[in-house]
Amino acid sequence: MLTTILIFLPIAAALVIWTVPLPHGWSGGFAFIAAFAEIGLWIGGAARFDYGGELQYTARQDWFSDLGVSYHVGFFGYSLWLAGLAVVVCALAIAYGVWADRERSRAYFGLMLFLTGSIVGVFASQDLLVFYAFFEAMLIPIYVLVGVWGGPRRVAATVLFVIYTMAGSMLMLASIVAFGISQHTFDLVDSGTSGNNWIFLGFAIAFVVKAPLLPFHGWLRKAYTEAPPEVAAILSGVVSKTAVYGFIRIALPKFPGPVDHFRSTILVLAALGLAYGSILAFRQPDIRSVIAYSSLGQMSLIVLGIFSASSTGLDGAVLHSVNHGLVSAVMFLLAGMVERDYGTGEFSRLGGAAKGRPLLASVLMAAGMFTLAVPGSTNFAGEFLILTGVFRQGWGYAAVGAAAMVLAAMYTLRVISAVLHERRGASVPADGPDLRFEQMVIVVPLVACLVALSVWPNAVSGHSFPTSGTTATEASP
Repeated sequence: MLTTILIFLPIAAALVIWTVPLPHGWSGGFAFIAAFAEIGLWIGGAARFDYGGELQYTARQDWFSDLGVSYHVGFFGYSLWLAGLAVVVCALAIAYGVWADRERSRAYFGLMLFLTGSIVGVFASQDLLVFYAFFEAMLIPIYVLVGVWGGPRRVAATVLFVIYTMAGSMLMLASIVAFGISQHTFDLVDSGTSGNNWIFLGFAIAFVVKAPLLPFHGWLRKAYTEAPPEVAAILSGVVSKTAVYGFIRIALPKFPGPVDHFRSTILVLAALGLAYGSILAFRQPDIRSVIAYSSLGQMSLIVLGIFSASSTGLDGAVLHSVNHGLVSAVMFLLAGMVERDYGTGEFSRLGGAAKGRPLLASVLMAAGMFTLAVPGSTNFAGEFLILTGVFRQGWGYAAVGAAAMVLAAMYTLRVISAVLHERRGASVPADGPDLRFEQMVIVVPLVACLVALSVWPNAVSGHSFPTSGTTATEASP
């Protein structure tokens, strides 16, 4: 029952906003309350969850019994953490929208809530057609949010995003039909395994487009830079993690043969994407472009952990998925605040913002330290677990990961220096505004979550899979 409520509470709230003629300011407040009620429900569920057990909080109702299709939802440890990431980031993105006073607020906040419910539905799905329904449903609000509230090149960004995602979705739908027919059920719990490489590739391409990973990342920069900052935060921090769930819940347990067959290819592409994204991030001229290509690199690192054939690497991949989601969200939201306060995110026009702005400097430095993966941080723990796990597949993958950590330090320090230090830019007044209370309320909780995970990273890395799992394949359901 809890899982169904977590999925449909924000969707029901969206329907209320769309159908009830609430005044301009009320729709944002109502969305804010619904989003934070979602966090409260998740916290209650997480407190009662048996992290050593199997699938929990399940709900199942036959849909098309002749085809073996049912509404089947529930959580494993790792998917519960991903859902928690989603509800936290989406709630604070909605809070950003309230602060930014988005126009056409009823449409905007309804879409944000609908997106929240769809993402949670993806993480909870235990039937392939239910998974596909939520996977596609979350794209509808993204298209509209980017296309209507995005930047000046939002139409081109939306079209490119649609082309890539629809191509991946069509391939995945074909694979779902083929797999379901061969298994006589679409249920992920009841179905067996498949050795068909082509069916596996249909799923894999859809997931690498969503992440995105090299060479299917062509939509990334335009979408992340043209979307509203809070939508970019959800895209990078949360929507990309639906690919992580797809790989762990579908690819690894249902296609063990094809995973072994394509493991080296995927690891090589992930290593190349990690290096490529990190290098491009260092060369970008503005804050959001740096974060965009940083996300390409970090998602590639997570894929290294997923396909490391190691429970250590898999645990690290889940932990770093949560880490990256939080860091990426806070960085995009900070970038949006800088853009609104100073009218630009370009490094050439920024600089010297640290003087007289201690709150901005403190929050940006704190977020930067997590991006740097300094020892003792949760990011360091996640990256260390991934590199330790993938080392078994070849020391070269670990070497590329270590080199990327150095590059991450370089582009992160470049962002911090370009915004806070160096000569004051043309867009930064000497007495410009610091972060205000309402802005701090949006970004500080994300930093606080990172601090909490740094104190106890094992809350995620040690509590994601059933305790009986001893290898990557066994650890994944």
